[in-house]
Amino acid sequence: MNRTLEIFIVALKLGITSFGGPTAHLGYFRAEYVEKREWLSDKVYQDLVALCQFLPGPASSQVGMAIGMMRGGLLGGIAAFLGFTLPSVLLLILAVRLMPPSIDWVQGLKLVAVAVVLHALIGMAKGSLQSWQTVGIALLALLACLYLSTAVTQIAVIIISALIGIALFKVGSEQGGTVALPLSRRTGIISLAWLMILLVGLPVCANLLQNDWLTVFDKFYRSGLLVFGGGHVVLPLLEREFVPVFLEADEFIAGYGLAQAVPGPLFTFASYIGAVIGGLWGGLLAMVAIFLPAFLLVAWCLPFWQQMREKTMMRKALIGINAGVIGILAAAWIEPIISHTLFDIKDYLLFVLLFCCLHYFKFAPWLIVLLGLVIGLVFYR
Repeated sequence: MNRTLEIFIVALKLGITSFGGPTAHLGYFRAEYVEKREWLSDKVYQDLVALCQFLPGPASSQVGMAIGMMRGGLLGGIAAFLGFTLPSVLLLILAVRLMPPSIDWVQGLKLVAVAVVLHALIGMAKGSLQSWQTVGIALLALLACLYLSTAVTQIAVIIISALIGIALFKVGSEQGGTVALPLSRRTGIISLAWLMILLVGLPVCANLLQNDWLTVFDKFYRSGLLVFGGGHVVLPLLEREFVPVFLEADEFIAGYGLAQAVPGPLFTFASYIGAVIGGLWGGLLAMVAIFLPAFLLVAWCLPFWQQMREKTMMRKALIGINAGVIGILAAAWIEPIISHTLFDIKDYLLFVLLFCCLHYFKFAPWLIVLLGLVIGLVFYR
């Protein structure tokens, strides 16, 4: 099978079955790319997650793009992005005309997310939390994210974790996992150049040409570039840019509700807004515009990433960063995943059932999703 097609098919399966938000997506990615297919080692995966947590934009989507680029270059990155993103984009475009804003049985899929994230956290913690210092960094990161939840908390946690890692840890000669990167530094520099050209040029061209679609593209592009802290943070940015000029507040809120009911990244909510404005092509334009900065950022960083990982100081920093990222993901597991999913004894029992099927009985993640869908239909209609 052609490698690009293989990447697309694997990502498409993830795009159809990955419910539960960005933290859950990282669990699905780890199960598919690390445990099942062994496209990269667990150490490389955790370092990659740490890198993408540090970048602005949708971290889980950037991890998927990066794995696609590692596997198949820029075309592989595009294939991974399209496979993972298109299912939710098309569902939300369709939802503009057909679907109701409230779907009760989605609770079963939210329970799946709780189980998947816990499974991923356990697996990642086994590899990264191997000393009392790393456990301490993870706990401090967890508490900071829970009790000091601001737009800059996540970045501050990663920076502080890196500094603690540099100060506390020693590293040997073993680098801990390498991967061939089929991207040149020239590609990275060109990607950074395009990122900045579009950031500066889009608003100028939109103003000069007075073109509505160029204006819309610019709004989505800037929203996708300026987000730190996960997909939910993009919502106030989109509301500020599009309500009430392009759509009403009620439409915006209904679309947000629908975005919770579909698999894939929350950033695809932009496609709902684009479809309200301009139908199918508006939705697809919004998808390209809001994810383009994330793609360019990953293409810029990856060619330099392997060399950075080989530096002694960076390797020490990554020990701290990986521990801090586990704390960040654990905080996201508690809030909003658990706090918005587990409400009574029935929820807890069904979550335990799903977790046992995944963690102990080794059910495939897509089977867990199907089981969660059945649970939703039976217990939450």
